[in-house]
Amino acid sequence: MKAAEAGVRIAPLRPGHAEQVLAIYQLGIDEGNATFETTAPTWEAFDNAKLPGHRLAALDEDSRALGWAAVVAVSDRCAYAGVVEHSVYVHPDARGQGVGMALLTALLAPTDSAGIWTVQSGIFPENTASLALHQRAGFRAIGTRERIGRHHGRWRDVVLVERRSSAVN
Repeated sequence: MKAAEAGVRIAPLRPGHAEQVLAIYQLGIDEGNATFETTAPTWEAFDNAKLPGHRLAALDEDSRALGWAAVVAVSDRCAYAGVVEHSVYVHPDARGQGVGMALLTALLAPTDSAGIWTVQSGIFPENTASLALHQRAGFRAIGTRERIGRHHGRWRDVVLVERRSSAVN
């Protein structure tokens, strides 16, 4: 069953979603192939880091969070004003139901409208589900950043993916 068929709606991410969103983030962290982070941040730190207008929650019929997506600025240099890095996390129980695609699709329309020309992310090569999702959503793999950071005592690679907006000339 896909997200729309399951009664999933995409809504702006609000402080009321904080506990559930951070729990989903921690579940992704605990699986070991989602991020270099080792613990979810506080809501204040999370909220301050994510760009307003580009933060979404996937909610079930009871308004419980099934996933979230958000972007951060890549740089404060004006040349990179249209480049953001995004994150998409889906609760393990909601995976395979189209929640990730619904979040990514909903995230890309407002970034296009805002003049953002590149949405990018670094994904561990072992996270094959995320790589496949991004490919289906129109992202392309730019290359592999080898040994870019240490994670639990070992060097990890990330595949840099990007989606260039056709709305920005």
